[in-house]
Amino acid sequence: MFDPLLEELNANILLHGGKSLSVPHDLASCLSLNGNDIILNWLWQVPGFRRWRVTRLDAGEKLQVLNSVAYPEYSNEYPVMGIDLLWFGKTSKLVAILDFQPLIQEEEYFEKYYEGLKSLYLDFPDFNNKKMHSFDPHQYFSPWVLFCRGDLTLAQNLLPKIFTSFLKCYWQLNEYNVKSSSLSIKEVRELQIKYDIYSAKRDPAHGLFSSYFGKEWSSRFLKEFLFPFSSKEE
Repeated sequence: MFDPLLEELNANILLHGGKSLSVPHDLASCLSLNGNDIILNWLWQVPGFRRWRVTRLDAGEKLQVLNSVAYPEYSNEYPVMGIDLLWFGKTSKLVAILDFQPLIQEEEYFEKYYEGLKSLYLDFPDFNNKKMHSFDPHQYFSPWVLFCRGDLTLAQNLLPKIFTSFLKCYWQLNEYNVKSSSLSIKEVRELQIKYDIYSAKRDPAHGLFSSYFGKEWSSRFLKEFLFPFSSKEE
């Protein structure tokens, strides 16, 4: 379901100077406990970004997942990019969340970085359903988060269009605001740490990963790959 989008994302990263980084072997891929499903993970070094990770879970008709999070360099205060796509084949249900995840919830910050995302939000009304669970929409989500619970028609016809537009919008944000940060490097680092701590605590996928790959591996995956700064709280 999501392989064309994964290819598009990887092509975008390469086009913008991305280079693949090594991932510990046991975290780069893992077979499920039943041996039928697989998760694959990638790390990228991309100019302007501190860390860019990508995850692809293939569980056949049961579940397909594409997840990616991009952390800007500490010298840039612009939002963290978040993509979370899930497809439940047996029930033909799509859950899609795409957002420029804000480091701070302030009007000036939104005015500075969200004109493009706001336009997408208005242009794609099928992706402005606000009934999200597990996360507080007022923490690390923007007022214009693109959120959809849809069917096969949306997954096949609309999702690819909005995915392309979303990536283009975020690259433009990166290009136009590289040296306009008003937050200090220290402040951005602290806010990214808080983002990881919050996300690790509230991540609804942790239970799902545990059911597929076991608690031990999934806990390492959460702490070492998905949100490595979450250990700063310990």
